Amino acid sequence: MRLTPWEEERLLIFSAAELARRHRAAGLALNAPEAIALMCDAMLEAARAGASYAGVEAAGLAAVAPSEVMPGVRELIDDVRLEVLLDDGTRLIVLVDPLGHGAPTAAGGPGAVAPGTGAGTVAGPAPEAAPERERRSLEVVSTSRRVIRISSHFPFHRANARLMFDRERATGFRLDIEAGSSERWAPGETRTVTLVRFGGDGGGTEA
Repeated sequence: MRLTPWEEERLLIFSAAELARRHRAAGLALNAPEAIALMCDAMLEAARAGASYAGVEAAGLAAVAPSEVMPGVRELIDDVRLEVLLDDGTRLIVLVDPLGHGAPTAAGGPGAVAPGTGAGTVAGPAPEAAPERERRSLEVVSTSRRVIRISSHFPFHRANARLMFDRERATGFRLDIEAGSSERWAPGETRTVTLVRFGGDGGGTEA
């Protein structure tokens, strides 16, 4: 049986979710990967049954209760991101704080972040990240038949060869986005992105 990468990923999620269901049925608290697998499995099943975007999102949010996870897991899962196939095409669904729904975390709990109040803290909005570094805009065209993602700190000139852009201008630069996030190109999509120069020596260029 030949499987596409999408189908292989679906089977992997299903297997992880089945293990999580077995642990939950045995009365065991779920860890973070198990909770995420259950949410993703629920969203994929809802999409397969023809649910709308809102319906798929609701299925993911209802898949795991906060009482079913280990202490600290809620704080570990800031969001869950999954691409699903809906009637109008592939859509990215993001569950924000899926185990807390915006409720404040317990003070001092595992994974909780407490704002500083002592010396060295600064009131007001956060400053722009690396404001002194050079930035430039670049038009990027996808010639791929599949979705392409580029993460925040990947040297942009080394990006997927099916992305067409001026690679010489991109040398030494990365996407000017939040660390850990990514940009996505649908098949045939053209987008203009902002790049920022790498810090330190070398700037992500090859030796």
